[in-house]
Amino acid sequence: MHEPLTAAEYKALAAEIQFPTNAFIDGAFRPANSGKTFRTTNPATGEVLADIAACNARDVDFAVAKAREAFDDGRWQHLAPGERKTVLLKFAKLLERNRHELAVMESLDSGKPIRECQTVDVPDTIHTIRWHAELIDKLYDNTAPVGSKALTMVVREPVGVVGCVLPWNFPLLMLAWKIGPALAAGCSVIVKPAQETTLTTLRVAELAHEAGIPAGVFNVVPGGGKEVGEPIGMHMGVDMVAFTGSTPTGRRFLR
Repeated sequence: MHEPLTAAEYKALAAEIQFPTNAFIDGAFRPANSGKTFRTTNPATGEVLADIAACNARDVDFAVAKAREAFDDGRWQHLAPGERKTVLLKFAKLLERNRHELAVMESLDSGKPIRECQTVDVPDTIHTIRWHAELIDKLYDNTAPVGSKALTMVVREPVGVVGCVLPWNFPLLMLAWKIGPALAAGCSVIVKPAQETTLTTLRVAELAHEAGIPAGVFNVVPGGGKEVGEPIGMHMGVDMVAFTGSTPTGRRFLR
């Protein structure tokens, strides 16, 4: 990975970054249905960074409907494996091209040292997306030896709409670990980032769309756990939930 910037270059970049503030649903940024926002700050300084759309169950319903529509019409899952691979590799290239911006944004929003974001979080995020992109056309289905009068096949298929609920401490990495396999398989995803660290997830969704991931396939619904996380976990239109967080919240998802 490329060398980090100087301290002065990081400061200059931080001063000019435009933070994404709205939900990303069906290929576009949208305010919350209620019009409400919540404030995100730099935990190292207390500085206000942005007011972000505070979504609720209505926004989740809309995102699930668009994700389901995208999955059912096959605009992503029915692409040839090589085509999905090409798009995800372009996605990884865009992440790399914007690596300094993402590192600064992650540092400001989470309070982590810029060096850690630049040399660990961002490179590992890019590597995760590339690894799953390369896996797409190299993972084969199987047949099992059951005798001459029968045929048994193991066929891998996308599960459908995947809800991804993220923690605050590794926003980019946890995002990549969840969306990498889901997108590679052909699923649609709805991501709920932690309220404390929402900014990079929104920016990554924008870059994914720029790379060619179709509208409705990658959606981000920011907001609180009760207002967004719980509706995602309980939504009958969500086929699978990938969750990282507290044990009590995990138990609520299981129930």
